Order: sequence, then structure tokens, then C-alpha cells
Amino acid sequence: MAGLGASQHGYPPRSHEPWTKLVHRERLPEWFAYNPKTMRPPPLSHDTKCMKILSWNINGLHDVVTTKGFSARDLAQRENFDVLCLQETHLEASLGVSAIRLLIYTEKDVEKFKNLIADYDSYWSCSVSRLGYSGTAVISRVKPISVQYGIGIREHDHEGRVITLEFDGFYLVNAYVPNSGRFLRRLNYRVNNWDPCFSNYVKILEKSKPVIVAGDLNCARQSIDIHNPPAKTKSAGFTIEERESFETNFSSKGLVDTFRKQHPNAVGYTFWGENQRITNKGWRLDYFLASESITDKVHDSYILPDVSFSDHSPIGLVLKL
Repeated sequence: MAGLGASQHGYPPRSHEPWTKLVHRERLPEWFAYNPKTMRPPPLSHDTKCMKILSWNINGLHDVVTTKGFSARDLAQRENFDVLCLQETHLEASLGVSAIRLLIYTEKDVEKFKNLIADYDSYWSCSVSRLGYSGTAVISRVKPISVQYGIGIREHDHEGRVITLEFDGFYLVNAYVPNSGRFLRRLNYRVNNWDPCFSNYVKILEKSKPVIVAGDLNCARQSIDIHNPPAKTKSAGFTIEERESFETNFSSKGLVDTFRKQHPNAVGYTFWGENQRITNKGWRLDYFLASESITDKVHDSYILPDVSFSDHSPIGLVLKL
């Protein structure tokens, strides 16, 4: 990603931390810039069982690894995560097999990345309607009880947007919500079809266990979540329709925005347009949403803005078990 000069390897120098500057056109007096160095809680004790989950829209796994020099192993060593959820992998699926197997098992590009991190298992879903588009993956050193691909509705499952892992105490749903797109061409599909169906899928899961939704949800849900709200009300990701849909289908149905719960007045972004990261003119599009029944187990919900191989930065969640 352009704009940071010395950050061509994805980690800017310590002296250059633009995310510590409050950049917001309509800032309120109580707002402040999010800084993970000073705002994260102390680590849990070693005898406290927990799971550390990262989520990241990587915007093209092949390009990030081969061109930009990203090492998942290095990130794993640095962050010591248990699970890594990826969105926008942009990997392609092989052709010539049944549609169901095509979606889950036969991704031709996936073979290059299945062992991205030693001692972690990986689960992949690719778009089969448009090759090299969308796509999700989950890399985990904790073996799940079960894995499900998609939400069980064919019209929504052909772009490889959802992978669900079942663990002992909860479901983890890795999701890449459709972008409404240029000229808002997919806005109607997104708010009137995808969002309600995905919400219903999550509520069905909740009948068995609490749910954590991780991923790029493609919506800055409040004014605090975007650097220039008045200029973006007709842009994909901040239309009134998308924000109302977020509240109707997620927030009002008991899914808690864990970062905002922990940091009600922090201005922290997870996405920046071209050359915007250096001035911290960003959006918060990436979330961990948690069922109300499990929010008391959230120890930390945070952003890693210094990881800049993609136009998004990873977000993290530490969950007590």
C-alpha cells in the first residue's frame, strides 16, 4: 500500500504513528485517537485460559505474500494468536468438479497457502461465480468441533464469504459482507437480502451457543467511525441504508460491537483509501461482534494499525474461556 514510505515491509517506523493523531471533521470534545500502545489492558495471567483471535481483510493473499513480503509466521510469532480470520483472499477455485466440492475443497491456489503457518490448520472458501474475487480463510491452531462454509443459501454462498468454526463455548463466524460497490449497484442486494439472511443465520447459531462474528462488515456504523462523515453519506459503507441495516440486523438483535463497547470515545480506523493512511483519514469497517451472553468474557478488543501490508489493518479479540 502506498503512502508510508519506510513501511514498504508493512510495519512503519516507531517514530511514524499517524493513527495517534485525531483526524475527524466532526470531532466531539470527548473523543480521542485510539492508540493500542496505551489503551490495551494488561495481559491475562498465564493460568487464565483464553483464545486470541485476529481478523484481517488482507486484500489479496498472493500479492501480500509474494509482492509485499508479508509473513504469516512472523505475525503469529509477534501476536501469538490462536486463530486468524482472513477476508478478501482473492484465491481461485479449480473448475470441472461438482459445485459443492468446488466451493469447499478444490481451490487451486489454496494449495500454495495451506501451510501458511506451521502447526495451524486452515479452512478456505473461494468465490466460484467470479474467480479471484472475495474469498475467506480461517487459520487455527485450535481444532474446531465442526466447520461450515456459507450460510446455507445458494444465492449468497457462491462468493466464498462465510466460514463458521464451532468451538466448545461458541461459534466463530468469519464474514466478508458484500460491498455496496461503485454507484451503490449492490446496495439493495446487501441491505435487503444479504444482511437479513446473514443475521438470521447467526440467530439460528445462537440457539445452540453464543456467536462471535469476525470480519470486514463493510459499514462504518457511526459518525465516530469515519474521518469525514458529511462527505461520505452517499458512499458505499456509510449510506444511511447500510447503517440502518447494521443496527436492525446486528446491533438490535443483540450482537455487541466489542471495540466500541470497550472504547466508546476512541477514534480508531481499520481501513484507509489510497495514500490516506499517512494522514489517518480512515474508516472503521472491521469488527468483532459478540452475542450479549459472551461479552463479559471479552478481555480486549483492539486494532493493530501498524500492520499495513493491506489497505486494512488487523483487529484482535482476547476472549476468556
